[in-house]
Amino acid sequence: MRGRKVLILLFIAVLLGSTLAYRSDNNFFEISKNLDIFATLFREVNTYYVEEIKPAELIKTGIDAMLESLDPYTTYISEADIESYRFQTTGKYGGIGALIRKIGDDIVIAEPYKGFPADKAGLRVGDRIIEVDGKSTKGKTVEDVSKILKGTPGTEVKVTILRPNEKQPVVKTLIREEVKISSVPYAGLLEGNIGYVRLTQFTENCSQEVAAAIRKLREKAPLTGLVLDLRGNPGGLLHEAVNVSNLFIEKGKEIVSTRGKVKEWDKTYTTLNAALEPNLPLAVLINRGSASASEIVSGVVQDYDRGVTIGQKTFGKGLVQTTRQLSYGTQLKVTTAHYYTPSGRCIQAINYAQRNPDGSVGKIPDSLKNAFKTRAGRIVYDGGGIDPDIVVEERELQPITVSLLSKNLIFDYATLYHQQNPTIAPARQFQLTDAEYDHFVQWLRDKDYDYVTKSEEKLKEFRDMVKKEAYWDAIREHYAALEKEMSHDKEKDLLKFKDEIKEFLEQEIALRYYYQDGRIEASLSADPVVQKAIEVLQDTAQYKKILQVSN
Repeated sequence: MRGRKVLILLFIAVLLGSTLAYRSDNNFFEISKNLDIFATLFREVNTYYVEEIKPAELIKTGIDAMLESLDPYTTYISEADIESYRFQTTGKYGGIGALIRKIGDDIVIAEPYKGFPADKAGLRVGDRIIEVDGKSTKGKTVEDVSKILKGTPGTEVKVTILRPNEKQPVVKTLIREEVKISSVPYAGLLEGNIGYVRLTQFTENCSQEVAAAIRKLREKAPLTGLVLDLRGNPGGLLHEAVNVSNLFIEKGKEIVSTRGKVKEWDKTYTTLNAALEPNLPLAVLINRGSASASEIVSGVVQDYDRGVTIGQKTFGKGLVQTTRQLSYGTQLKVTTAHYYTPSGRCIQAINYAQRNPDGSVGKIPDSLKNAFKTRAGRIVYDGGGIDPDIVVEERELQPITVSLLSKNLIFDYATLYHQQNPTIAPARQFQLTDAEYDHFVQWLRDKDYDYVTKSEEKLKEFRDMVKKEAYWDAIREHYAALEKEMSHDKEKDLLKFKDEIKEFLEQEIALRYYYQDGRIEASLSADPVVQKAIEVLQDTAQYKKILQVSN
């Protein structure tokens, strides 16, 4: 017991020592008091709780709950999670190079990365992983299997797979490699020699990848414009946001400033190099999934009137995280500052410091948002993400399409199609024929993909309201007739919404032959945001008008 008490006192002393390196004010007593309470509480639980506890798990639960009360981005990174965190910041990890997903009870290959061990060993999309190193994956989660597949480069892992429509499993021996996932999965030319670059995350050296992609496009054709697609990009490294911005903004311009409690850490980041493309007409695509570093780049482009932003309002994350080393190989990712775009606006949408009585947080109301001006004098606002210059609402998929996607029927049919067709046309030209789509419809006949349309949902809401208000008996027969009339016919819907369903089928099939870049390429011609960007970049008068102040 004495040894344990000494250990607890040492624990408090270490925490206090590191805390007092930053705080030596009146909070000293509050800090020491509450650390003492925490340590004595832990001692009592460990001593007297009815069952044996796991100290590491209990402490981690306490740490996670404590940090969760601050904001979602301040997190504790345990030694076991360091590899996953490294992947988020560098795009690198040791493993076989494949995405996996759970379909029913099975762990399935969702996408092998081109040129990495899974691909070189012949693993395909749709292959079921039934064993790893002789251990069954039955009952395992994606996270469980992923941890086993990852490991030190150069080490061996045996994967037993069962291919769809085959009876005998096959054992594949893979040698793990350092897998580097490119932040630019696709770059290509759109109509009219407009370049297109998709940037999925701001990992180490992603700005160099974007620059290399633009140079390759310039070698193919003289560019008339460029589309930088940041949709769904959650952000990443702050300095890479600065470097990507520098590709389009001339040297010596402010890109972003950070301000927090520790004033010595406040900093203003400026462009250090000559811009790669300082004048090429530019369209930046954004949506609700564009956050953090994506918002820095799109905000900078907007503030300097350097290009047009197209799509939907961004996420609204204007917080900066810094990684701090802790003991025993662990780390703390802590929010240390807000960032501000060159016009002076912070686009943070949620104020985590001011919580409601129930602990929830709300978005900053419009009445509290402030107006700022771009270099040309256009009005922009803070407190809620980047508003695009041109709004293109996100397309709402039909219920039948959602059902086919969520029940993995489009995924499964694409796998079957790949087995039956050794080659297809290039991804941009590939289209399912009417006969092939009819085959898909026939294949679905014994599959479960029922769904409820929005009109059917509204009709049921109406029925419940009428029953509550005691009018049901008067309209019962009329309701039954209307319900029968509105009842959806799945096969009719397959024909009615054929174009939308075909679009997703073609993209999933293209993935089987041309990997991720094939899926992206197959999606461009039907993408309304991309098509809007092409329209604007090809219309010089419209492009210039958007970037000028309206009188």
